[in-house]
Amino acid sequence: MIENASVAYVHYLSFMLCFGALVYERISLKVDPSRKEAISMVIADVIYGIAGIALLVSGIYRVIKFGQGSDFYTQNPLFWTKMVTFGLVGSLSLYPTVTYVLWAIPLSKGELPNVTNNLVSRLKFIINIELVGFASIPFLATLMARGVGLS
Repeated sequence: MIENASVAYVHYLSFMLCFGALVYERISLKVDPSRKEAISMVIADVIYGIAGIALLVSGIYRVIKFGQGSDFYTQNPLFWTKMVTFGLVGSLSLYPTVTYVLWAIPLSKGELPNVTNNLVSRLKFIINIELVGFASIPFLATLMARGVGLS
């Protein structure tokens, strides 16, 4: 019982950390950030990445070991819709992550990254899509947990 609750807690906490990191990135993006602001963006993305991995691992663990059994989930098209949405959000996050990793190069030399208006607009657009995708995942999970999608 404790193990089940612990894995569920890690799953929910990871989701909240992912969403929070994305929101932080979205509202913090700006042209020519200060050193502190640029470093905080890199840190937020690291938190997002670690939480995303924890979310995936705890989710797999919940499907395999806990919940209503793997057949309940894998037979439901909403489960696969949720997985595809998670995969798309994760794939979209590659561009911002590579961007922030590239920011670390000048930051490590005491310089500031070159953050243009076009880059900020592009990152905000991508993060907006990620946020919409992430916000739809709990809705799909709620429907799935109630058997919607099963024949």
